[in-house]
Amino acid sequence: MDLKAATQKPAKSDLIKNATIETFERDVLDASMTAPVIVDFWAEWCGPCRQLTPALEKAVTEAAGAVTLVKIDIDKNKMLASQMRIQSVPTVYAFFQGRPVDGFQGAIPDSQIKTFVGRLSDMAGMAGAPAGGVDLGAVLDAADAALAGGDAAGAAQAYADVAQVSEEAGDDAFIRAVAGLAKCRIATGDFAGAREALGIVPDAKKNDPALNSVRAQIELGEKAGGDIADLKRRAGADPKNFSLRLELAEALAAKGDTEGAIDELLAMFAADRAWNEEAARKKMLTIFEALGPKHPHTLSGRRRLSSLMFS
Repeated sequence: MDLKAATQKPAKSDLIKNATIETFERDVLDASMTAPVIVDFWAEWCGPCRQLTPALEKAVTEAAGAVTLVKIDIDKNKMLASQMRIQSVPTVYAFFQGRPVDGFQGAIPDSQIKTFVGRLSDMAGMAGAPAGGVDLGAVLDAADAALAGGDAAGAAQAYADVAQVSEEAGDDAFIRAVAGLAKCRIATGDFAGAREALGIVPDAKKNDPALNSVRAQIELGEKAGGDIADLKRRAGADPKNFSLRLELAEALAAKGDTEGAIDELLAMFAADRAWNEEAARKKMLTIFEALGPKHPHTLSGRRRLSSLMFS
């Protein structure tokens, strides 16, 4: 065996090429049957394209053959651009096994490009090997990073892929993937979709802590109504109106200000812990569950709540 040939990186010309409508089927659809193909629709006059294309080329080259890149000049391939419904550039599609599986529009940071390419590489690995031969944890870590970076659509695709190839519906990877998929729905404001995603979990695993945390996030997110500035003004003018103050705390939590929400609920609990069957304490517990047991706001809030309860 020629070890030198076996370990040699693919030539750049094999990884990155220009395509036309005549070569699209061969260079994209056929080629995607064996490895994901990224298609970069660009134009000479497009400033963001000049930023994005070199970054894509760099990420694809570093992937060393896991994915390839095809560049299509829309001005020279107007019919193809029309068929692909390209309305602005840059537009990037990823094809795998003959169909589009991911994509984005506009220039994005290098970190998101790296995550995008990594996700496609992982997708190819999952399709070509049994679940036990794929590092599902690494795929999930990449999905978590994508979601944290604002790429909810890309993260959702990765979570869905892991859920599909998990060895057993109910194992740790499956549960984490479903929880992640629901979080993607939450990130886009689709709380009904988040609940639907959680519905695929077997009954025996429905009370998994990770899923309970997501349910708490859904509950908080659904309380997003109300203008916070107005609620603060009204609650400040009428501090004994606990219903209004609870609405303020819910709005703060829904907008991501969990520290402010906990502060408001602790003040309510200190003033009247029994109000509305301890509604302030129960709402704090929901926030703690949504954040998770190790979150700094959970740890601090629990200490302060315990201090009030046992004082």
